[in-house]
Amino acid sequence: MPFNSIQFLIFFPIVIILYFSIPHKYRWAMLLAASYYFYMCWNAAYIILIIISTLVAYTSGLWISKAKDYKQKRHALLLSLIINLGILFIFKYFNFFVNNLQKLLTYININIPLPYLNIVLPVGISFYTFQALSYSIDVYKGEKKPERHLGIFSLYVAFFPQLVSGPIERSTHLLPQFFEKHRINYKRIKNGLLLMLWGFFKKLVIADRTAILVNQVYNHAHEYTGIPLITATIFFAFQVYCDFSGYSDIAIGAAETMGFDLIKNFNRPYFSKSITELWRRWHISLSTWIQDYLYIPLAIKFRYYGTAGTITALLISFSLIGLWHGAKWTFIIFGAFHGTLISIETLTRKIRKNISKRIPAWIFNPISILTTFIIWCLSIIFFRANSLNDAIYIISHLLKSIELKTSGYNMGLGPAETLTAIFFISFLMGVEIFQAKGSIRAWIDKQPIYIRWTLYYGLIFCILIFGKIESSMEFVYFQF
Repeated sequence: MPFNSIQFLIFFPIVIILYFSIPHKYRWAMLLAASYYFYMCWNAAYIILIIISTLVAYTSGLWISKAKDYKQKRHALLLSLIINLGILFIFKYFNFFVNNLQKLLTYININIPLPYLNIVLPVGISFYTFQALSYSIDVYKGEKKPERHLGIFSLYVAFFPQLVSGPIERSTHLLPQFFEKHRINYKRIKNGLLLMLWGFFKKLVIADRTAILVNQVYNHAHEYTGIPLITATIFFAFQVYCDFSGYSDIAIGAAETMGFDLIKNFNRPYFSKSITELWRRWHISLSTWIQDYLYIPLAIKFRYYGTAGTITALLISFSLIGLWHGAKWTFIIFGAFHGTLISIETLTRKIRKNISKRIPAWIFNPISILTTFIIWCLSIIFFRANSLNDAIYIISHLLKSIELKTSGYNMGLGPAETLTAIFFISFLMGVEIFQAKGSIRAWIDKQPIYIRWTLYYGLIFCILIFGKIESSMEFVYFQF
């Protein structure tokens, strides 16, 4: 059940009404049923995977708490890791692994046909798997006491606002909130609905509009050179940002209306002055997950190797970030590229700091922001390209002749539509500049009622008039 569907617009108010209508002690059961229904609207059979992941993590937590020694605790953690990651591997990476193994065997003249699985990738499997794993690891590390209420733990894994595309929550943050009694709060509901509205604006008005041009050019990459490729790449940067941050805004806003606080997933990433900073602002729940559960343990393990150990931990961590996004070499290259860039920034930190001191901030900061954005755009060519061959072609033809192999500039959007997209992208960036100076919510609350409601209705009418509602597309991160 996508957020950008009529079905969700009916489902969500019903859930809110039921949530505040029934006694607190029964709310978890209603939310769990609603969350399972929400997920089963895609593929009812795959709900069994969420249930298995839940039971495994829940059981391992109890086992860890009862373990008499370190060895038993480690076995309990391994149970959760092997089963959860095993399910993820089978459904997401098995065919990729077999395909590459088949190519390797063929290359060395060994002709053995290998089996492939005819299965569909379950929606959101990477998100809820990582959420379940974080609980097992936190219990193992002693940072979270095991949850004994199976129903509420099940709700933690399957909570519908963030089930399909995050944010990836931590048990230490979200689980305790299900025991809190939430009452109807006008300000909280208003803020939640406004955040949802802003998320719908980013998705329907910007992401789905730019997607038309991006899909046309990237799906026929070899027909274009120069400006069309550059335009499509820049548009994709804003498509994927508005699509994913829009989903996060809707998820966080939906949870807020019921009284739940989800972690912030994006923080104006395109105003970053380095790639390292960008990853502190982009998909924060994933980057911090990898940092806490993979990079830091690796860095500690490799600490005896000094800088080389740190670089190795970075490269492994970011390569796995790329692989997390999908079973394609383009994703792995995307992750490894960012690991390499952050390694270079780590090695040159002192040099860059000295340079920044010698250049006025009003010159250094814009140049750094622009440079970071250009590097990001180059990297996401691998993220979006349909194949490694397409990615290489696009990069090698970005600065070549703007003349098309086909007649005219047929990029999916006409001039007026393209200018509309540019206008709303500029509007979004303007809002984010304003956000840097203070809270938008606080500013809106200080305005007279007629200004506030003018803003609210203005955003609604903007979505209705300029949003790609009839041709609304699936959220990009559903495939992960």
